[in-house]
Amino acid sequence: MKPLNHLHVIEFEGIGPGPLCGRILADLGARVTVVARPGTSSVVGQLSGGGHPPLREGKQVVELNLKNPDDVARALALVAQGDALIEGNRPGVMERLGLGPAACAAVNPKLVYGRMTGWGQQGPLAHAAGHDINYVALSGMLSLSAVHGQLPVTPPTVLGDAGGALGLALGIVSGVLQARQSGQGCVVDAAIVDLVAMLGGLAQWIASSGGLGGPAPSVFHDSPFYDVYRCADGGFVTLGAIEPQFYALLLNKLGFTDADAAAQFDTASWPALKERVRALFLTQPRQHWCDLLEGTDACFAPVLTLDEAANHPHNAARGLYAQTPSGERRTRAAPRFTTLQGAHTHD
Repeated sequence: MKPLNHLHVIEFEGIGPGPLCGRILADLGARVTVVARPGTSSVVGQLSGGGHPPLREGKQVVELNLKNPDDVARALALVAQGDALIEGNRPGVMERLGLGPAACAAVNPKLVYGRMTGWGQQGPLAHAAGHDINYVALSGMLSLSAVHGQLPVTPPTVLGDAGGALGLALGIVSGVLQARQSGQGCVVDAAIVDLVAMLGGLAQWIASSGGLGGPAPSVFHDSPFYDVYRCADGGFVTLGAIEPQFYALLLNKLGFTDADAAAQFDTASWPALKERVRALFLTQPRQHWCDLLEGTDACFAPVLTLDEAANHPHNAARGLYAQTPSGERRTRAAPRFTTLQGAHTHD
């Protein structure tokens, strides 16, 4: 089922979150027309290893030189036929090209105009350059990864860029629903710093109660039951047994019959127990712990490489990864949709 197959999006190609947003919408059935600069972007070429940019897959590409008035007119003709637009330039660039919200509204008043930026359309940093790590840092979320004065853990582009892309996709779909009812388009200001702060709502709630980012011991940094552990073969595994019943099962599986499950949140006992858990995991290779804990309610998973993740039985059963004819890996569209009558049942 492709729920967005009646949606037409005009994407003014950039790098990172804008094209990813277009790919998300295309995977869900939208018709996405990419307005690309003639030639190949050096940054896109580097990120794609010189091959075909994967974020163009499933899209129609039209090369236009937007410094040429005739090509700007062609771009506006495309906009007139679309439901939504994606652009990821600094504030003011599209206006100077003659493709800002006012110019587009003149040819398509129902258009949803999606603006993907790091800092947003307004604010002291709106015109400054930046990337994923900077936006996550300014949102406050990066600080929560630091453990007792250590350096914060630098995330890959999953949190900022991908979170921004998903937020813009939600904004576009919401705007189109509103436009089809009211006949009035809108501008979607999708700032990555805003979206990361919004996605951090749970972490902010925990931090406000002293459970994260403060001087008190934290479940997420200090407890023995929520961490990454090294195994004898150099592999890693994760534990996340926060709920008491899951923690009790974990203790039983690890053979810690002397540990009191009822004392799970006695923070004074955490350092010694965590050292025992760390030492135990070092006695066996990762597969041993997978055989013992995976698929149970101990809240366990191994840390997998991308190749291992593609071949893991659970991911394989769900068809999460696929290979192109050239051997490149792709992920399946998410979320997934089925008819209500044809949904998988758990009876």
